[in-house]
Amino acid sequence: MSKKGYWIAHVDISDPERYKDYITANAVAFRKFGGRFLVRGGASETVEGDFRSRTVIVEFSDYATASACYRSAEYAGAMAIRQGASIGDVQIIEGYDGPQPADS
Repeated sequence: MSKKGYWIAHVDISDPERYKDYITANAVAFRKFGGRFLVRGGASETVEGDFRSRTVIVEFSDYATASACYRSAEYAGAMAIRQGASIGDVQIIEGYDGPQPADS
């Protein structure tokens, strides 16, 4: 079984109305590639370091699918909207399925 893939995004929204258009547009790519929101804004507390005001985590079946979604034609239009309505940092990362503290 392959490890899941994730997008982790930290975003500061400069145009909330336009950002709503991004949310609508990104749904096309996320549906096609099976993206599932684990975190989508919500209450948060930065206890160390500097972060942006909004965090989003999207789960995919594997790293390759997460990467393909980001680079897809379906996401390209949504990305252009996002870049005009916010600034952010997006990372694609492979999940971990090894031992956990409770396992030992």
